[in-house]
Amino acid sequence: MTAELFDDRACELGEGALWHPERGQLFWFDILGRRLLSRGADGPLEWPMGELTSAAGWIDRDTLLLASETGFFTFDIITGAREMVAPLEADHPANRSNDGRADPAGGFWIGTMGKAAEPGHGGIWRFYKGEVRLLFDTITIPNSICFAPDGSRAFFADTPTQMIRTVPLDEAGWPAGTPTVFLDLTEEKRFPDGAVTDAEGGLWSAQWGSGRVARYFPDGTFDRAVAVPAHQSTCPAFGGTDFATLYITSAWEGLDAREAVDGQTFSIVPGGTGRAEPRVLL
Repeated sequence: MTAELFDDRACELGEGALWHPERGQLFWFDILGRRLLSRGADGPLEWPMGELTSAAGWIDRDTLLLASETGFFTFDIITGAREMVAPLEADHPANRSNDGRADPAGGFWIGTMGKAAEPGHGGIWRFYKGEVRLLFDTITIPNSICFAPDGSRAFFADTPTQMIRTVPLDEAGWPAGTPTVFLDLTEEKRFPDGAVTDAEGGLWSAQWGSGRVARYFPDGTFDRAVAVPAHQSTCPAFGGTDFATLYITSAWEGLDAREAVDGQTFSIVPGGTGRAEPRVLL
């Protein structure tokens, strides 16, 4: 199976794909281009961010929660107005946000990293009802943040380690144990980027530099893979009718031989379905 073109606007670093379940609209970011992009019934839309912004969750029909290099913001989709809710690593201006996703309890996890990917300079934080708490530190490139459908566990990766880890969660969505290895890709020499789980608990992993998104069963065994025309697939998200479509962002960052498809956004009906992303609780 090979994904087809969904949107031809090339992003230097496409990331943070989010399907808004009440609007029927896909949102994603060009982190290095400092812009938020969208496509839905009204066609392509775009907003300048003014700073490095990388991930979003939905609060209500017209409001998103954005995570950026300086903090968490509410974003009015209609007016474009932003308002800071909480700062993020205000004492580390050399860092930026990266991968993030809402959890089933209504919180929002966001990874941070050095702007030059300095080893160990980042971490993974959780925003929950106004509180921002550090969950894991000494992360280099945080990615693969996603959650089991029942909220029993979270997944995350430090991409250079070539591993995705998992950790159990308590009823309020906080980590309740020590992370263990869910998926070890070192032998395959693949680098896990963004990830999302489907309704059956399968994990779909975009793998940087591999031109694919691979599905793994809940026990971590390989199921199947979807080819992506771009060299660097970055973040998958389920959406569309009955959440049967998988959308995939990509990036042209760092490519010596960039092609037109690199950085564009793709879609495919891969079999099986996803589910609506949880609402973020302020």
